[in-house]
Amino acid sequence: MKHYDVVVVGKGASQYIISKAAQKYDEIAVIDSPPIGGTCMNFGCIPTKTLVYPADRIRDIVNSDQLGIDADMKDANFIEQLKKVRKARQKNRQSQQEYLDQTVNIDYYSGEGYFTDKYTLEVKGQKLSGDKIFLANGARPFIPPIRGVEDIDYLTNESILELTQKPKSIIIVGGGYISLEYAHILSAFGIDITVLERQDRLMSNMEPEISKLLEKEVRKFADLRLNTTAREISSGDGITVIADSPEGQRKIQGERLFLATGRKSNADTLNLENTNIKVDEREYIKVNRYLETDQKKVWAIGDIIGKDMLKHIANHEARIAWHNANNPEKKEMRYHASPKVIFTHPEIGSVGLTEKQARKGHSILIGKARFNSVRKGSIMKDYKGFVKVIVNKKDRKLLGFHIIGPQASILLQEAALVIANRGKIDYIINSIHTFPALSEIVLKPLLNLEEPEK
Repeated sequence: MKHYDVVVVGKGASQYIISKAAQKYDEIAVIDSPPIGGTCMNFGCIPTKTLVYPADRIRDIVNSDQLGIDADMKDANFIEQLKKVRKARQKNRQSQQEYLDQTVNIDYYSGEGYFTDKYTLEVKGQKLSGDKIFLANGARPFIPPIRGVEDIDYLTNESILELTQKPKSIIIVGGGYISLEYAHILSAFGIDITVLERQDRLMSNMEPEISKLLEKEVRKFADLRLNTTAREISSGDGITVIADSPEGQRKIQGERLFLATGRKSNADTLNLENTNIKVDEREYIKVNRYLETDQKKVWAIGDIIGKDMLKHIANHEARIAWHNANNPEKKEMRYHASPKVIFTHPEIGSVGLTEKQARKGHSILIGKARFNSVRKGSIMKDYKGFVKVIVNKKDRKLLGFHIIGPQASILLQEAALVIANRGKIDYIINSIHTFPALSEIVLKPLLNLEEPEK
């Protein structure tokens, strides 16, 4: 059995930790189940945004008549786009493999690692131990216990990227961010989409006004069915889903089925019963504010801890965990300013507290502004998108910023910076915003603050 200074399980968001370890220590082990590289690179952020970009351009062309442009969408080859995604993904995998192979003080173990003792892991019969262990082996698609699902060749966010033939129609079960991004992508490429969401509104953790507009816009490119729960699935001539709906039990038919019903922690693959590491009620690994597990010298980051399951947040967790593992003065991982973005159509961004959350313990002011209230938004003919801000009345600190509209992912960052540093709205108000640019929409609602209705 070989002993290492650092053992890292999972090579996704842990890349920062691996790089730093290679600079500081002599013996590093990296354990990763194929395919190498983690969820973001293989199945998540990178592939989906590679598909979102052309989908956005397709919608620009289709909707160009509102700008007085007569344009036709002649061809949008979805399968060719998937081929490009897979080609780029293979290149990235090769690059990651080469890094591990060429870094002399790193041993790479390809396979599923699990604990046999507190600080001992096994991979394909090989045992290894470490002084410091970092767990970052992520999560996988959650498959709901719907009757008949085990007999169906269903799609997930992983398998959909392997399609070689374009389906005519897809039923998506679930209405979260994965569902909404793929509903946008697939429908833009000419696939008929039905979305089944069991709750009464989309993205119920977001502002109600955003959910309302999102629902209206999604209905333009998908058959959206709220308050609808899939009970049974069968195949024959395509897929048939029997679902409970407000109108009673309904049969919904499509060519393929896409399950976007959440994520499941990979903690259950680690044999944690051989350690002191604990999981929470959702089976995600428990960590404290320093990202330490219940076992000394073991840290966990990313999807496997089930906090905010986004790559940029996992990357920040990696920096915090590495610092705490190597410095006497610890840093806390804070989630109060975690930016959350959904790359659907239109884009949605959120950072900080919602109005409902802020009302608990704060006297607040609310500001709103539509995109067309600034000149660039008016030029773009965006009459729907808007921004909503939540401000602490007592000290003028920005508590929350919520946006739906074009470039939401970019516009969100200015507010995220202020909230991360617990700053006042004066940082934004006293800065000069470019005219005519969409960045003015960040400023505009702060000039329209009002006390909310009780």
